[in-house]
Amino acid sequence: MRAPNWFTLAIAFLAGAAVARAAGPTVSSQATELTLTVGTGVVIDCPDGIARIAASSPEIADAVTASSKEVLFHARAIGRATMVIWSKTDQRRTYNVTVEPNLEPMRRLLRTTFPGEKLDVVASQGSLALIGEASSQAIADRALALVSASVKGAVSNIKVASSAENQVVLRVRFAELDRTAAAQFGVNLLSTGALNTIGNITTGQYASAALSQVGGAGASFSLSDMLNVFMFRPDLNLGVLIADLQQRGLVQMLAEPNLVASNGKEASFLAGGEIPVPVAQAGAGTGAISVTYREYGIRLSFTPWITPQHTIRIHVKPEVSSLDQADGVTAAGFNIPALTTRRMETDVELGEGQSFVIAGLLDDRVTENLSQVPGLSHIPVLGALFKSRSESKSKTELIVIVTPSTARPVNGARPDLAWPKPFMGPQKEEPKSTP
Repeated sequence: MRAPNWFTLAIAFLAGAAVARAAGPTVSSQATELTLTVGTGVVIDCPDGIARIAASSPEIADAVTASSKEVLFHARAIGRATMVIWSKTDQRRTYNVTVEPNLEPMRRLLRTTFPGEKLDVVASQGSLALIGEASSQAIADRALALVSASVKGAVSNIKVASSAENQVVLRVRFAELDRTAAAQFGVNLLSTGALNTIGNITTGQYASAALSQVGGAGASFSLSDMLNVFMFRPDLNLGVLIADLQQRGLVQMLAEPNLVASNGKEASFLAGGEIPVPVAQAGAGTGAISVTYREYGIRLSFTPWITPQHTIRIHVKPEVSSLDQADGVTAAGFNIPALTTRRMETDVELGEGQSFVIAGLLDDRVTENLSQVPGLSHIPVLGALFKSRSESKSKTELIVIVTPSTARPVNGARPDLAWPKPFMGPQKEEPKSTP
């Protein structure tokens, strides 16, 4: 066996020591994670003294020597940086610094705006993310809009509760108050021989007595309509027929729809029909007509919102229209009726079960007919007996009564049928007769 070369071993030992001195300290340690808020700082203690400091991104986080054994890390902008501190004993300490935005004002705003909701906000890749759980999708959308107004690129990771939202039930009553008043007054006189005179006096506006027979002993009249009051004096051979009528209108219900809509969704109702309206085609040949349809009747559309104060805000638009043949037109051989329309549009806020009334939509028309006998009608005092008058005042008022309430779907609920037994039972086959 050959003896080792002690000179060679000595040279190898000296070379290894020189390489170790050139490489510096070989302390292996894991990096420390730090999370700071923009504009804040943290003091790092270095008991072995500070030799030098280095930062990978000074625009995000930098370091300032506070003393011979203290370093201040200062967060300047949102991002991530690496800080390295070398001690005087050749020890190296590494810090991974994450700088986040100041989220406490935003968290406080969420807690104030949505009390009782489990909402939070975190920073993610230069943007903000909403996390937590909301009781409804409407609250989740409002929270995202609130955060997006302050920070661009905000995203929502909110979990919405699976329970069904409240529905809004709108009970509407369309009532028409008919204030029509009609008044009639007229006097017809007849004589079967009073003062040796046979005849009758009438304005002709109302049906009177007709002379049917004339004789030496007198005359006879046939009465087609005795109006309201008929009186005859045989000893005077004089009779009178009086018309005196008054009529009043009543209230009638036009429609009573009950509509159900989700929160913030529009619902509509129509009870009526459609009328065809001819429209001339532009650019087409002469006489080219197309037909469009216009709706008429009782229409209602509304959009409800349930407020945080547990009230219901409604945008409601009721409309009542009817056909008016008197004001219609005739075009291209078509008789097109006009539409008499009464509509309204308003926003109201009510508590559940409360009602509001829309009224004052009047249709007022007055018709008066006056008939008189020339000459006799101008006699003082007695002239009223030779006049007849018919007056008709047509006044209708549309009244809309709206009552909102909330309802929640119930699993397994089934409405009771109005009929105690099926309306139409199964058809029974009759037995076939054998010849």
